[in-house]
Amino acid sequence: MKYFVTGAVLLVSFALAVPAIAAPGQCSITGLDPFDCDVTVDGGGITFALPSGETFVFAHEADGEGLGYLIPAEPQPGRYPEELGRFVPVESEPGCWLGDKDGMKFCAALVQ
Repeated sequence: MKYFVTGAVLLVSFALAVPAIAAPGQCSITGLDPFDCDVTVDGGGITFALPSGETFVFAHEADGEGLGYLIPAEPQPGRYPEELGRFVPVESEPGCWLGDKDGMKFCAALVQ
């Protein structure tokens, strides 16, 4: 049986974790079905790879809010990540955040 550690634990990890730690998890992002992922949590945010090889980065700022970025599967010098806008926690869905730019939503849960 899988147990998911979501929102509150991830936010506590933001405050306490300095070195990056990766843990198996379940992720989802608008346009994709939920998928298994390795969730990396550090003092600055959450990172996980998408099935396409791209990397999603959530850079935590304050109060559970932050900025989202998409890094291409094969980054090239001089290319910047795609900025996805500001994300805020979804009150009714722990471990999920909603973007203000296009209504994109992502969720990240650690498997315990």
